[in-house]
Amino acid sequence: MPWFPEFASAAQLARSQTRAAGHADPVGQYLAALNEGSARDLETTWPGEVLIYDPRAGEVRGHRHVRQFVSRNLSWLASLHARTEPVASTVAGDRAVVELLAHVDHGGRQLAWPVAVVAESADDLAVTFRTYCSQWPLEEQRPVRPPILPPGAVRPGDVVGRYQAGLAAGDTEAVVATFAPDGYFRPPFGPAYAHHGLAELRSFFARCFSAGGGIGLEHCAVTDDGVRCALEYNCVRWGHRDLPPQAGMGVYERGADGLLAAVRVYDDVQAPPGAR
Repeated sequence: MPWFPEFASAAQLARSQTRAAGHADPVGQYLAALNEGSARDLETTWPGEVLIYDPRAGEVRGHRHVRQFVSRNLSWLASLHARTEPVASTVAGDRAVVELLAHVDHGGRQLAWPVAVVAESADDLAVTFRTYCSQWPLEEQRPVRPPILPPGAVRPGDVVGRYQAGLAAGDTEAVVATFAPDGYFRPPFGPAYAHHGLAELRSFFARCFSAGGGIGLEHCAVTDDGVRCALEYNCVRWGHRDLPPQAGMGVYERGADGLLAAVRVYDDVQAPPGAR
C-alpha cells in the first residue's frame, strides 16, 4: 500500500501545524474549541495537561473533563447566540491575555459582556487557561469567586503602580491624576457603564472610597507588554471591611503621554453599602 507512508506523513504534518498554531495563539485555539465544541486541537497541541479555571464551571482539569466542558459550553453559547469581538491582546513571556466583548442575546436583551482569557504555558506540553468576567450581566448575581493564584512578589511600576497605590489608600485625587484627560474606567458590566473623562472619574472613585477607605488587592501575576499591563489579583478589602479573597483581573492601558488611557476590570467583587 504505497499511499500509506504519504498519508501518515500528511497526518503528522497536520498535527505539527496544529501544535505550532496553538503555541503561537493559545487563547485563539481555546476560543475556537469553545465555539466549535471540540477539544481535539487542544489535546493535540497540549498532550500533557489542559487546565481551565472558569467562572461558571470552576476548575476543569484533564483531557476528559475538558472535552465535557467544551461540549457543554457550546450548547450554552448557542443558546445565547453569542459572537465575540476582540478588544486587546497583551503578550509577555509565557503568558498571553486576550480581552473580548461577547455580544449575547439574553432574554431578548442585547448585551456586550466583557470577558478576558489568560493562557499560561511554561513548556510545550501543558497549558492553563484562566477566564475572568462578571456573572452579573447574565445571572444577576455576583458570587464570590475564590482565589485562583496565590499572592506573588509582583509590583507594577510607573503609572500603574501609582494607580494601585492610590486605590489602596482610597485617595481619589491620586487615582484620577493617573488618567489622561480623555481616559476611561470600564467596570465589569460592560461599556455602557464606563466612566469617561476626569470629572466622571473623580465622581466615580469618590463614591468607591466613600465606605471608609480604599480597595485592597493582593497582586498575583502581571503580564506587561509596555502598553498594557494585565494584573491578576485577589481583592481582600474594600474600605474598612475585609472581604473573602476574590479573584479578578484589571487591564491598565497606557497612552502616548504615559498616563492611563483606559482601565478595564474583570471581577465580581461587590461594593459595600455606601460605596456604589
